Amino acid sequence: MRAIINWKARSSMVKVIKTGFYSSIQDLGRFGFQHYGVPYSGAMDRYSATMANAVLGNDENAAVIEMTMTGATLQFYGNANICISGADMSPKINSNQVQLYKNIAVKTGDVLSFGKLNYGFRCYLAISGGFKTEKVMRSRSMYKGITNSFNLRINDELPFSDFIEINSKHARIKINANHFNANEIEVYKGPEFDLLSKEQQEKLFSKPFKISKENNRMAYQLEDTLDNSLQPIITSLVLPGTVQLTPSGKLIVLMRDCQTTGGYPRILQLKESSISVLAQKFTGQNISFKLLEY
Repeated sequence: MRAIINWKARSSMVKVIKTGFYSSIQDLGRFGFQHYGVPYSGAMDRYSATMANAVLGNDENAAVIEMTMTGATLQFYGNANICISGADMSPKINSNQVQLYKNIAVKTGDVLSFGKLNYGFRCYLAISGGFKTEKVMRSRSMYKGITNSFNLRINDELPFSDFIEINSKHARIKINANHFNANEIEVYKGPEFDLLSKEQQEKLFSKPFKISKENNRMAYQLEDTLDNSLQPIITSLVLPGTVQLTPSGKLIVLMRDCQTTGGYPRILQLKESSISVLAQKFTGQNISFKLLEY
């Protein structure tokens, strides 16, 4: 059965022809409901999502499509301006290569597709005015059990505002290449950091950690272990970017769809921008932690 997302006889929409590996609608997240156990969600790489919206002159919280590892195929029913950011997945419109971080005009019938992944892991599509899908708890971010759908499906129809002329001053933005090239993840001490021995603390910052195959919107697990004799803690607040140390010595970096509480020691907390950097990494890549002072 075809899934229709908040379709209310709008004349302008994008139809999903292919979904890619994992694609969803995201804005900057769902705030103010964590005490009910509702995750923040939102774009994994906020930097890339907000840059795409900035090129179009959108509000930074305008909803975008987030695509992971492989891109979707999308057909436009209505004229619009779009911007593609984040991972380079070789985007094409009607088989013609297009550039990232550029204001691109599309017309009814145009098809946007993606090919080879050249760098990064998550790509973003912004559209003039943002996607007008369902809003739940003041956010359009998809999440299982909160919104009707938690990812895009074939034949979904995603409404957007009628064509708006874009101010030329937003035509293009230069990006920071280090956002994709850097392997150093900046962190602060977590609440239980000082319970670690000096040897454990030194090991955290003196060796690289490899990203395991267990990585998704909820968390990134790291393959390398840290000897651990710490006891579990009373269930306490966790946030996107919290680094938990499990009894087996595995490190788990919580991401945008993480739970709101946890019982593992919270030894580090990623800097906000570092969550976005990590979101562009994938299985087998190495990262290292750099400690910052508050």
